[in-house]
Formats: sequence, structure tokens, C-alpha cells
Amino acid sequence: MTEKNSVDFVRQIILDDSESGKHQGRVQTRFPPEPNGYLHIGHAKSICLNFGIAQEFGGKCNLRFDDTNPEKEETEYVDSIMEDVRWLGFEWEGEALFASNYFDQLYQWAVQLIKEGKAYVCELPAEEVSQFRGRWNEPGKNSPFRDRSVDENLELFEKMRSGGFKDGEATLRAKIDMSAKNMYLRDPTLYRVRHAHHHRTGDKWCIYPTYDYTHGQSDSIEKVTHSVCTLEFENHRPLYDWCLDAIGIFHPQQIEFARLNLTHTVMSKRKLLQLVESGLVDSWDDPRMPTISGFRRKGYTPESIRSFCAKIGITKTNSLTEIGLLEQSIREHLNTIAPRRFGILNPIKVVIENYAEGESEERDAINNPQDPDAGTRKIKFGREIYIDREDFMEDPPKKFFRLAPGREVRLRYAYFLTCNEVIKNDAGEVIELRCTYDPATAGGKSPDGRKVKATIHWLNADDAVDAEVRLYEHLLSFENPGDMEEGPDWLKSINPNSRTVLNNAKVEPSLASASVGESFQFERMGYFAVDMDSTAEKLVFNRTVTLKDDWAKTKKMK
Repeated sequence: MTEKNSVDFVRQIILDDSESGKHQGRVQTRFPPEPNGYLHIGHAKSICLNFGIAQEFGGKCNLRFDDTNPEKEETEYVDSIMEDVRWLGFEWEGEALFASNYFDQLYQWAVQLIKEGKAYVCELPAEEVSQFRGRWNEPGKNSPFRDRSVDENLELFEKMRSGGFKDGEATLRAKIDMSAKNMYLRDPTLYRVRHAHHHRTGDKWCIYPTYDYTHGQSDSIEKVTHSVCTLEFENHRPLYDWCLDAIGIFHPQQIEFARLNLTHTVMSKRKLLQLVESGLVDSWDDPRMPTISGFRRKGYTPESIRSFCAKIGITKTNSLTEIGLLEQSIREHLNTIAPRRFGILNPIKVVIENYAEGESEERDAINNPQDPDAGTRKIKFGREIYIDREDFMEDPPKKFFRLAPGREVRLRYAYFLTCNEVIKNDAGEVIELRCTYDPATAGGKSPDGRKVKATIHWLNADDAVDAEVRLYEHLLSFENPGDMEEGPDWLKSINPNSRTVLNNAKVEPSLASASVGESFQFERMGYFAVDMDSTAEKLVFNRTVTLKDDWAKTKKMK
């Protein structure tokens, strides 16, 4: 059981309710996504909160799909959402639930509201409904259809259900108060006509309940005790309460918390869908997307996302969280579990002239210094090796300590190496380095005590494996997504350098058998995961995150 003085305000409410005996100490939450897109990192915060509360208080959490909008919902989204919840480490009790399971009951309750004079059929066009509703600082005015008799409303509502109206020709509205300060109480729509095929109920219905009408009653049917949602639903709560009280059924408590807003990240499902449909990203699981499936493909771990959600906490105030905090969470976890390997992103060949041709040896390399049980591996060393092009400069500045003509560096786990000659092609590009090594420095230590200022990684040229490496930057050029222009022009906010593909990378031969999703630290380069595009002919890696927050350093320099 969670203890007082160590909890957020949501858990404090539940703790107080449990201690007071409310609901007989029972705690039940739910995670209620709409199946109209893939889940993103903001949903992960809600998943961790709702399922976490259930675990901490010995309760249960339902997974319920609020599927009231058939034109935008698909079974594909249902399947992806269930996969994401399970991948994050949570399991719902029993079968996944659907609001569509309750359509018959919701309809009967709507009939009840009509019979009690609390709902009516309105035939105002949508634009006139909006005009009649008024503005926040002035009252609305009643629909001319508001005072229809109960019998007429029942007849018209049945006509709506039987297909007698076209889309948009009629709605069922609650009869509340057209002068209410809260706009959601100005006779809100409960049902609308939609001649659309539903992914579960087929063509049984041509009227569908609105989200606001459905949500509270679904919570009530499931006996949810605490209906936790984000702050944008705070103004909806009076309608949530009105519907439950007007029908006279079990009344859950709605509690709102601040949603997650991340720098350089768009969270609107509408905008994410635009990215997919416009081809600016490859798919919902493109590693540039803030979707859970995109993060999974990029190499994030469920542990790192749960850790991030715990760090940011639960508040009542909207704020903007630095994406660097999320990236640090994945670094911290991968640092403990990711095997170390060598990967050369931009290779340049090195010929060690004083190493015998045709000879080779094996060097011992540590698999993970954070894990004493990880042991070591053998890596081959020979006359020809690759180093990363960034580790060499022909005319280096003062603070560049890596390889340069006449300079000595340490090859990690191997020897000291000195560059003697630079080979260029006709275009003047460096294509090869001629070097010598010191055989007395095996293991990277000099018997005469001389020091070098840099250690670089390398790969044996004979057995290095070809790989494609995809490097990622932030999706949005804007740090604060709220600063983006709305409308179609917001797509200009996409960072044109959000993905860079390197086709000529080299990796250790052991990685040829790596499985999709496996993560590794390429020493000095960052953390990388095997992408689903990998084939037997060519490995493909996504860089999950750099070893350090290079983006933050770049911002400071600017």
C-alpha cells in the first residue's frame, strides 16, 4: 500500500478514500483509449498511472476502448494499443472491454432521459447549433425543438435509430441550461446520426453516442471508482457528473492531471496522422515518431519509459518537459544492460605496415563494465583495420587529440598506433592511412610509461560486417510545440535532418546474428538497436540515443 507524504495528489485522493472506507476500500481504474491511432508517449504516462495505481492499491485496471467514432477507428489500432500496453509491462484483468459493448444499454438510458424530459431531438444544422450555443461571456438561446413533447422525441429518436435521418440532420441533446457558464452544459449532444460501418458492431447502428455521453456511463457499468484523465477534460466533468446523476447510476469520481508535453515533440493524434499520410515519416512506428511503437523500434525499453514517467510525476499544472529527461532515462537503463560492441559509422581504412601480412590475433574486450557477469569477448586484430573518419584529421586544431600525421593514439584493447602517411584519391579525399604500431603496448599500455591523449575504437577489416545505420535528431525544429503555426503550414516545422542514413558502416562480426530489437552500445558512438528492416544481406541499426546529451550542448553553444 502506498504511504502518505510520498504520493502525488491523485494517489492521495485514493489513499484518503481507502482509509475512509469509500467504495468499501475497493480501487478500480481504467485506461480508455480511442482506437483511432497509435499510442504515444503521453499515453504511456496515463498507462503507468492507471495501471500503477491498481497495482499499488491491490485493485484492478480495465483496458477499455472508447470506440464511439466509427469513421476513424480500426482494428489495427486496437491491436497496436494492446501490444503497447503489454510491452510497457502491464496486463488488464479479463478481456479487453469496448464502449460498443454497452451501446444497447446506452440507448436505453437515452430513452430514459427522453421520458424524464431531460433530452430532446434537435434538427438544427451543426452551424446553427454552434450559433445558438452562444459564447463564453454571453448566454445561448434555446433550440426551437427544445420543447417537443416526450412522445414526439421518442418517435424521432426511434426514427434516428432506424435510419430515417441523414448524417447531420438530427441529434439527441441533453436538456440542461443554455445559459450555463460552462459551455459543455449548454444542451450538449448525446447522440448523432452516422451511417458508418463500425469495426465491431458492423451496420447494426446508424446513431452513435458521443464520447462525453459514453465515458461516464461506461465507467459506471464497470464500477470504476476513480476515473483518472488529463486536464483538458476538467471542463467536461460537470457533464460527466450530470449524466450519471440524471440517469441515477453508480457515480465514479473523475480526477484530472496534467498531460505530458515534451519539447520538440508533437502529441496530437491528428497531427501524427498527418505526418504518416503526408509521407514525412514512413509509418506510425517510424523511430522519429513519439509513438510507443516508434520508441520501441528505435530501441527504447519499457523500463526506461516507466522510469521517465515516475521521474516527471503527476501534477495539476501543465508544463513542458525537456525531451532530454526522456533520453537520459533510456541511457541510464541501457548503460546497465546493453552489451558493448565496436561500430564504425564512417570508416576509413588503416594499413599497419609493420604488422605481418596474413597474420592476425585475438584481443579480449569487455562486454559490459556495468555487469561483472557479462564477461569478455574475442575480437580479431590484423594488418588492416577500420577507424572512424571523425577520429582522424590531417591538419588538426589545438584541442584535437585523436589520430593525425605523426601522432600516436591508443587502439582500445589493442596497441599504440602512429600515423605516418595519408593516401588520397584524385578528388583529394583521404581514403587510407599508413600507420605503424608498437608491439610492446599490447592491451594499450606502454612499458616505458609514455602517455597518449586519446583512445579510439577500430574494427578488423577482414571480418567487419557491413551495416546501414540510421541516426536521428528531434522531429520538430520548434522546442515548444505550442509555438508551431497551425493549419497545413505546421508541417514546415519538421526538422529536415530528423533522420540521416549511413550506408557504409561497419560492425563487429558477432552482430551478424543479432535479433531485431536487440540493443547494443557502440563504444563512443551511442546506443543502437537492430531495426526490423534488417536482412541476412545487410544489418540495419537505429541509433536509440547518443552517449551524452549532445543536443543540450549544441543549444548552449548557440
